[in-house]
Amino acid sequence: MINALKSIIKKTKDSKRLSQILILLSFLISFALVRTVTHLQKAGLLPNQNGLLHIHHLVPGIFLLIFSGYIGISFWASDRIRHIMAILFGIGAALTIDEFALWLYLRDVYWERQGRDSIDAIIYVIIIFSIIFVISEIHDHMWIKRLFKKR
Repeated sequence: MINALKSIIKKTKDSKRLSQILILLSFLISFALVRTVTHLQKAGLLPNQNGLLHIHHLVPGIFLLIFSGYIGISFWASDRIRHIMAILFGIGAALTIDEFALWLYLRDVYWERQGRDSIDAIIYVIIIFSIIFVISEIHDHMWIKRLFKKR
């Protein structure tokens, strides 16, 4: 089991698709963390923002998307920078898409029935990211090479 896990980690590190994997994983983890924090805040177990100005988490998400997208494209030849920006992009996308209903209704409906639209948007993004990952694998014909690889 441990050897299989080590093999998967090595294949992932050597993969041309590592950036895509990092985006998807950071997206999923960030979404889970944001939802956990917001539920804990609603339950009164974590402090929430007080005062006249409430900054929704889509705001830092938008900045992360802009920053990571620009840097990632500008320094695409550097694996390390590209992978770090992929993680930041996934985090920014999760923060932004989690508040999709706010964009749609232009008011805070996070805990209302319309807030479900944000969950639907998250599901759609996960599906789209996954489909693009599969298509990029097929496009390189890696699946054909694996299928006919001698064992």
